[in-house]
Amino acid sequence: MGNISKGNVCIGGDALHPMTPDLGQGACCALEDGVVLARCLAEAFSEEKEEEEVLYKKIEESLKKYAKERRWRSVDVTTTAYMLGSIQQAESRLVTFFRENILGTFMASQYLKKSGYDCGKLNSP
Repeated sequence: MGNISKGNVCIGGDALHPMTPDLGQGACCALEDGVVLARCLAEAFSEEKEEEEVLYKKIEESLKKYAKERRWRSVDVTTTAYMLGSIQQAESRLVTFFRENILGTFMASQYLKKSGYDCGKLNSP
């Protein structure tokens, strides 16, 4: 829940969203990170040659934008994967009943909901 961007450094991939494989979204989230990061950084490099200080500031702002955009998506997917993994591994009778009779429908909707994320469009030059 801390700051994931500082200066011209930002975390992504598994460092940003370590998760159990219960949703099957780990690699997908890493690809989403790449698209969002590329889109944000492309804005910083869209101008012709600039001074180093100006470019550094633009990169810093781009990374902040990336961090803001990815933070809650990462929290959402990581938390959902953790909760579903905990339910699937629980041994209580009540949780077992829930898992075997109700969870299948719920999980199907979660798979579709989590995989339907639109990470934006990359513009080509």
